Amino acid sequence: MNSSEKMSYNAGVAKGQVQEKTNNMIDRASDAAQSAKESVQETGQQIKAKAEGACEAVKEKMNN
Repeated sequence: MNSSEKMSYNAGVAKGQVQEKTNNMIDRASDAAQSAKESVQETGQQIKAKAEGACEAVKEKMNN
């Protein structure tokens, strides 16, 4: 391998490593976003359940 071929090979290796690291970072970001989405949905469900319970309590008070 001459010098130019070695440089080209090394550039290709570096490019592959950068692509792999980028893909890993994207996967981690996607996982974090999915986790945040699920957390927000769960919190929303809890708030909804509490609000429904409060509404029922008010209805019962008004009917008594």
